[in-house]
Amino acid sequence: MVGDPATFGILTISDRANSGEYEDEGGPAILGFFEEAVASEWSHQYRIVPDDKAAISDALIEMVDDLGCDVVVTTGGTGPAERDVTPEATVAVCERILPGFGEQMRAISLQYVPTAILSRQLGGTRGKSLIFNLPGRPKAIRETIDEIWKAVPYCVDILGGPYIDMNDDVCNAFRPKDARRR
Repeated sequence: MVGDPATFGILTISDRANSGEYEDEGGPAILGFFEEAVASEWSHQYRIVPDDKAAISDALIEMVDDLGCDVVVTTGGTGPAERDVTPEATVAVCERILPGFGEQMRAISLQYVPTAILSRQLGGTRGKSLIFNLPGRPKAIRETIDEIWKAVPYCVDILGGPYIDMNDDVCNAFRPKDARRR
């Protein structure tokens, strides 16, 4: 709603982080970006789930439908391995897929590693919320989110969500000149 602070969902998908075998690094990397880049008030919801399509879908639905997240960013589970089912879970809960997110994330990652072509990251909408998948490693997360987020505040505007102000020296988000600040 206009005037309310944005709520961001952070969803880490990892069997090992979920079981406590290792500490999640992806979720904190996303949170670090929000802390540096977002100038307006915001809050967040954070979950870790195993590489399981139903668990991922349930967490995405909870974050959007029950917790009111305006944007949900996932990390992990986007490769070609059998347990990598984040894109399938995302497609299952989204009403619209935004192909540009996946295309741009792969283009960014290809500047750093040739294996970016193996990524199946994507973005889409559920109701008035944006959901998109990031890679699992903190360095790759930051390389990607720094660029992708430039389009996110305006997407949230279009979806009817809260106005998100950015620290332009960290992430100079784009809005058309005729876009009104609400």
